[in-house]
Amino acid sequence: MARFLKFLIAFVLLPTLFWTVVELVRLLGPVLGKWQIAWPFFVGLVLYPILHYTVYDFSRPYVLVHEMTHAFCAWLCGYKVSKISIKKNNGYVKMNKTNAFVVLAPYFIPGYMLATVLLYWGGGLVRDITVLRPYVLGCVGFFLSFHFIQTFKTLWEADQPDLQLAGGKIFSLVTIVLANLLILAGVLKVLYPMQVHLQAAGLQVIKGTVTTWRIIVNYIIEWVLNTL
Repeated sequence: MARFLKFLIAFVLLPTLFWTVVELVRLLGPVLGKWQIAWPFFVGLVLYPILHYTVYDFSRPYVLVHEMTHAFCAWLCGYKVSKISIKKNNGYVKMNKTNAFVVLAPYFIPGYMLATVLLYWGGGLVRDITVLRPYVLGCVGFFLSFHFIQTFKTLWEADQPDLQLAGGKIFSLVTIVLANLLILAGVLKVLYPMQVHLQAAGLQVIKGTVTTWRIIVNYIIEWVLNTL
């Protein structure tokens, strides 16, 4: 029953997913328009895939952050972690309990990127390090690209048991994609607060979702009435 409810939730969220993509594309416009301040981020965003596909695939660093994210989120939920295994191409975490958040967290939480932002924020509390901002933006873009490519690679190349464990493939994939889009929007807001307007974008996503479902429901009602 719980799996079926999660499937329904994923189905209901499909229009939201679509309109989130639309609004995210719109958010990128003003950022690209300020290329003089945006270029470090996009350079980092492009640099990672070049290195990934030509030099090294960074599989071990990804397994490390993937499993550590499982463990950290389990700890946040009050669960006991008894073992963490990190290998070149795979790993696992033993814990006494789990839930969908713990299982799916590594697929939408960019650990290295968050660590970079926290280090920069923490350093800024001690002294003025704004001179490092372009380098930090480059690292944020690099690690965000790392997260997206490694997540896609992990989901594409193997049948991940995490997806079934969290509530089914459809629920898991919709959750992962939507969460990644929201995190990307949040990152853009933090990096470029003057160019990115999340409140307006969020309202448009809600409006688009409601309108889409109104059209779908009206169509279903009309179809049922016509068949009676």
